[in-house]
Formats: sequence, C-alpha cells, structure tokens
Amino acid sequence: MSAIPIGLQLYSVREDCARYLPAALKAIAAMGYAGVEFAGYYGYSARALRSLLDDCGLKCCGTHTSLDSLLGDKLLATIEFNQTLGNKHLIVPSLPEQYRDSSAAWLETAGLFNRIAEQLAPHGMLTGYHNHFIEFQPIAGGVPFDLFFSHTRPDVVMQIDLGNAIHGGGDPIACLRNYPGRAITVHLKEYAAGYDKALIGEGDVNWSEVFSLCENGGGTQWYIVEQESYAYAPLECVERCLNNLHGMGR
Repeated sequence: MSAIPIGLQLYSVREDCARYLPAALKAIAAMGYAGVEFAGYYGYSARALRSLLDDCGLKCCGTHTSLDSLLGDKLLATIEFNQTLGNKHLIVPSLPEQYRDSSAAWLETAGLFNRIAEQLAPHGMLTGYHNHFIEFQPIAGGVPFDLFFSHTRPDVVMQIDLGNAIHGGGDPIACLRNYPGRAITVHLKEYAAGYDKALIGEGDVNWSEVFSLCENGGGTQWYIVEQESYAYAPLECVERCLNNLHGMGR
C-alpha cells in the first residue's frame, strides 16, 4: 500500500457538512480517511474546527481559501487561522476574471503567487492553485496552466485536479511529468466521457500512471478525493471512492 495518506475535500459532502459538521467528520473518519480539506468553515472558529478534527483523529490536509484572504492585511489572520487548524497548504481554488483574462494577467498572477509564497515561507506554509477546466483552454500567448506554473516558484503547489484537467482538454499525466515535485497535494477526481457521476477507478483516468508519477518524483504528500456528482448519496460515493483506491493499493 502507498504511504501517501488520503484526505477528502469536504465540498464532496457539503450538504452533510452544512447539516451537522461533527457527524459528517465522524463518518469520514470511520470510513478510513486520514484528513480533510476545507472549502468553507460552516460558521465554526478555527479552534472549534481543530477540536472536531482532533476528536475524530483527522488531519487538516489543506484549505481552499480565496485569493483575497491571502492579500494585504488579511494575510496575517489567514495564517493564524490555519496555524490553529494545523494546516500548511493554503490553496486558491479559483480566480476572479481580472487575474486570468489574458496571458499578461496570468503572468502577473504568477508573480503575485510568488510574493505570497515568499511571505508564507517563514511560517512553514505553502500557497498553491487548483485548476478547473479553463486553465487548459489555449488563449493568445499560450495555455494558462503552463503560463502560470512555468512562472511560479517551485514551492507554489500545483494542486492538479485530474478530472477537471481532462475535461478541459489537458493531460494531467504530462502536467505531473513536466512539473516534478510540484504536486504536493493532488485532487483525485475521475473523468468519464459522457457520464459525470463516475467514481474513482470507473472512468478514463490512467490511475496507475498517476500514482507512479506522484510517488516517484511528484513530491506528493496527500491524495485528496473530490466527488462533485453523485449516483448514490454523497457519503456513500466518497466511501466507494476510498474503497476503490484501497483496491488499487492506495
């Protein structure tokens, strides 16, 4: 079995979390997940969240946090919040249009992430970016994904979302090869042409190659499951995803 722990992006079970977060976290831990990545905090303080995680034996493997929260006077509060959570991966999940509407904008955004990374480094924290599908759609001047990651510091995390990349016409295998050591956290999401409810291991992702690259030079510290469409109840879907990963030796 791989030594890389498996976490869950809580957006996968957002309705369960919104209904009663403590019960959702307990269910996730009981399935065998080692950690969770937040995409919102459901009104809880950092201290309360840390207590819930500790009670369940879960780690915080990341937070999806807005770019705005990493800028200016807001950065210190974001650092303190994540220190309390025990999290060092501050991942930006999307960008306002002005940061991505041209090749020049992408290059400026890369420079901005470099400055944020420099500010986070003394605190033992990393920033990074999580792709959707638009990053793989060519624009004048290049492909946004490459414009961004080829102009950012090696410690800016490339949180490759496998399913999103394929959806956009990208090749996540090539990304992992082209940016070794950058995939510190990886979003494990299936892609199946014509069917958006496929679970991990039931679609077109070349899982064996993904695992080989992540575990041999990828620098990957966490696999993070994300499931956004459901053929079953969300909690059942993410449990099935984890069981499928166990079946693949993860």
